[in-house]
Amino acid sequence: MSTGLERFSINQMTVKQLSLPELVDSCMELGVPGVGLWREPVRAYGVEAAARLVRDAGLTVTTLCRGGFLTAIDPVERAEALGDNHAAIDEAAALGTDTLVLVSGGLPAGSKDLRGARERIADALAVLGPYAAERGVRLAIEPLHPMYAADRCVVSTLAQALDLAERFPADQVGVTVDTYHIWWDDTAPEQIARAGAGGRIHTFQLADWTTPLPEGVLNGRGQIGDGSIDMREWKRYVETAGYTGAIEVELFNDELWARGGREVLAETAERFVEHAIR
Repeated sequence: MSTGLERFSINQMTVKQLSLPELVDSCMELGVPGVGLWREPVRAYGVEAAARLVRDAGLTVTTLCRGGFLTAIDPVERAEALGDNHAAIDEAAALGTDTLVLVSGGLPAGSKDLRGARERIADALAVLGPYAAERGVRLAIEPLHPMYAADRCVVSTLAQALDLAERFPADQVGVTVDTYHIWWDDTAPEQIARAGAGGRIHTFQLADWTTPLPEGVLNGRGQIGDGSIDMREWKRYVETAGYTGAIEVELFNDELWARGGREVLAETAERFVEHAIR
């Protein structure tokens, strides 16, 4: 009998209060089949040890977050960014995931040149894409809500992400579809269809939009079902476009982080079934 969790994946950031072993144990106890991991806690635990831990538990690592931050102008900073992304690709391969999520980076200090920043992302992808493909890893450009364009991500729409991705083979570069960042964009369904036709939907993530936004904004992703986004509608969009992969829930939320991690994971799994599946 189906539990509704067959495609569910919990992004590690949603329950960052859990250690990696605690997260793995909670997933096994609750029947959660997939995890999206983050580089910082994985590195702290040890990449090879983390890979063994999730593999021995039978969990699928659906994504690794995050690479990117590729907009620097200074040659030394650009070289450092490329080196860090090469390392991220290696880590993704070691963990057994085929998808590295990229947050592209904001405007360099003193710059107002959005187009130039996006071109530098393309220049970096030309180097990183083949390296990733050789290791069985795909790069998934994640457009972030426009409020992040200045300091975090100059790629704000799926159309912009696809304009970059389509310069490269689909087994090298695709996109992340994240409800939190694109739900407001009435062109997004058309762009999801475009991405699906090209085989470029590399991961699909859920988070809700709740108001008022918290101070600082970054940690304002709402628990699914608490906000304005119709999760079933967005699931239909990606499935109509041909996506059949895992569905991650990725929440940055101070109130959730203040609670017990296992409790939050159980609630998130229940909300996933209620608002995205049934």
